[in-house]
Amino acid sequence: MRRSTRSNVDPFIVMDVMQAAAQAEAAGRHIIHMEVGQPGTGAPRAAVQALTAAMDVGALGYTVALGLPALRARIAQMYGEWYNVDLNPDRVVITPGSSGGFILAFTALFDSGDRVGIGAPGYPSYRQIIRALGMQAIDIQTSAANRFQPVPEDFASLDLAGLMVASPANPTGTMLDREALSALIDGCAASDTSIISDEIYHGIEYERKAVSALEITDECYVINSFSKYFSMTGWRVGWMVVPEDHVRVVERIAQNMFICAPHASQVAALAAMDSTEELEHNMVSYRANRQLMLDGLADAGFTSFAPPDGAFYVYADVSDLTKDSLSFAAEILDKAGVSVTPGLDFDPVRGATTLRFSYARSTADITEGLARLKAFMAAR
Repeated sequence: MRRSTRSNVDPFIVMDVMQAAAQAEAAGRHIIHMEVGQPGTGAPRAAVQALTAAMDVGALGYTVALGLPALRARIAQMYGEWYNVDLNPDRVVITPGSSGGFILAFTALFDSGDRVGIGAPGYPSYRQIIRALGMQAIDIQTSAANRFQPVPEDFASLDLAGLMVASPANPTGTMLDREALSALIDGCAASDTSIISDEIYHGIEYERKAVSALEITDECYVINSFSKYFSMTGWRVGWMVVPEDHVRVVERIAQNMFICAPHASQVAALAAMDSTEELEHNMVSYRANRQLMLDGLADAGFTSFAPPDGAFYVYADVSDLTKDSLSFAAEILDKAGVSVTPGLDFDPVRGATTLRFSYARSTADITEGLARLKAFMAAR
């Protein structure tokens, strides 16, 4: 049977790494997971309780395509609480995870063949979704001097229809301050380039609050998710904020592509938003894990990385250790029992000499993983 050319996307390497780790565990090994960006905590207790209560009341059928009105209103309220932004709830669209938001955004904003810029290193699924939709993903090689975030000079001559930015970023954890984000927004406006701001790691910050693009402009798409700060990865529920004149555009696409985000997950998400005490307790662990990683990786011999401002990753330059991060990650898994992600997922050009370490799991796991990495490097 024939296959489309649009289906020829690259694998998500971290998922292959997870599979290799699972096979090792099935063979009886104890693996420390530093590969996947998934909180070690589950959904807030109130989210589970709310869903249990809702299931006792009746069937959870379709919602309207834009999502439960109460959830959209609560998200809009959060923008006032977190950013002092007065947001119209009508602009909030509930999506099947941030991935559903990316599909909706790219479909609403761009045509086949359009060029969409993404910073490298960056989240690999941007590139693959863009390609699968028949658009061109244009990698922007960011620099260590700019903490691996794009600046207007990086794309001024690239003739882009759109620019994808992320702060805090995956895989680096670096953030754009207000001045840097404003410069990107102004640069895009000057060239009629649509800007999409991936803000799914907001809430997981360490020394300063992340800036939302909505603090600067209404002429943007903002995508967020309940997966990271709210610790609800498998529930597959997220949201996006779009300009008022784009709401109906996105609604029509969502009706046809997804019908709606999972009703059950929307119920749980609404309750999760008022679980601040539990969620901030998770942040205590992330802060401890971050410091352990900064100290422990350097002690083990991984010394070249930008300390993360947010999220739960350290992205390390290992060019002094390998020119093949995929094989190096496999060696670490085999000999140390620690699963890490090769940088090829994030940067096709320079990723062969980088690794991403996630510290989203328990502090005990991070401590054990760092000890194993130190022993592995000493014996290598």
